[in-house]
Amino acid sequence: MKNVELNEHGNGVVIIDQSLLPGEEKYIELKTPQEMYEAIKSLRVRGAPAIGIFAGYAMAALARQEVKPQSVKSCCGASGSSDEVFMQNLMDYGELLKSSRPTAVNLAWAVDRVIHAARVEMFRARKEKPGIMNVNAGARRLADAVQREAFAIHEEDVEMCKNISRCGMEELARISARTGRDSLGVLTHCNAGPLATSEYGTALGPILMANEEGLFGENGQKISLKVFADETRPLLQGARLTTYELMKAGVDVTLICDNMASLVMKNGWVQACFAGCDRVAANGDAANKIGTSGVAILAKHYGIPFYILGPSSSIDVNCPTGADIPIEERNPDEITSLHYGQQVAPEGVKCYNPAFDVTDHELITAIITEKGILKPDSL
Repeated sequence: MKNVELNEHGNGVVIIDQSLLPGEEKYIELKTPQEMYEAIKSLRVRGAPAIGIFAGYAMAALARQEVKPQSVKSCCGASGSSDEVFMQNLMDYGELLKSSRPTAVNLAWAVDRVIHAARVEMFRARKEKPGIMNVNAGARRLADAVQREAFAIHEEDVEMCKNISRCGMEELARISARTGRDSLGVLTHCNAGPLATSEYGTALGPILMANEEGLFGENGQKISLKVFADETRPLLQGARLTTYELMKAGVDVTLICDNMASLVMKNGWVQACFAGCDRVAANGDAANKIGTSGVAILAKHYGIPFYILGPSSSIDVNCPTGADIPIEERNPDEITSLHYGQQVAPEGVKCYNPAFDVTDHELITAIITEKGILKPDSL
């Protein structure tokens, strides 16, 4: 089963609850706007591409629920013809979902994309048959358009992951040729594998594809990969999810605490760093899970190439620099108690818990997208 998909009736979204992994593999069905908002906010679904896929399906499910024999006023009191009320409801749902996590650009991108598809269909229908559309038939037609666009987002993500993985494998082969090594260590931060996307992943994609197909150098020699996975505090996505995915795939992976990255780099065990991204600014600055910028700084010190891997949809051309990326701040409980089983800090201590940090473009060797390998200053 996929990690995100519509239910059989098209009026709900089924996800694997990532907050329970690796201890429990549980699929849950979400039908209400509040359930969908909570699933994003609480990281039941996470990873920029996966959030985009989820948002598309969530909007499709909510649109399908609007197909009723009579018009329904929106939560904001909109009224009018069936298509107008449908569009207002859709936009209300979209604004709610977008407010759940402001940093991940794929969320807003997917919501806006399916709303645009519905709007295009509405104008097409009006042109074909001037006047107010039949209430039920009109809503069904617009809901079908939203669903088609949601499926397209998912299908495109599958191809995107494959292309990013292929480009990443080619870069690993080049690193092997430059260093003369047939064994490469790759350090990862957070989780950017299949759980965070649709298939293969972004930062983990080249590793998983290489494990599946084999990675070969210019002389035909096989290149082996060893992964060092940062645990990624405070939510431990590296420990809980990255190691879970890599071990299931049979990849050689070693879990390390975040503050051990410097030592494994100094020991010469790492030849490349791969990280995903939630948003890339127009100047090449990249926002990713908190701690990523520290990895990039260490990599620069030790002369290790540092790569950002993500879909081109994560590049926000309307965001000039990393300073313009909104950084989500999360509940202090994630630092003081969430994954410890008990309170490990004094009650009432002040906490600062940003979910992301921004890696300066000067620290990034290249950005690997489905369209190829880009230099940060060439976006």
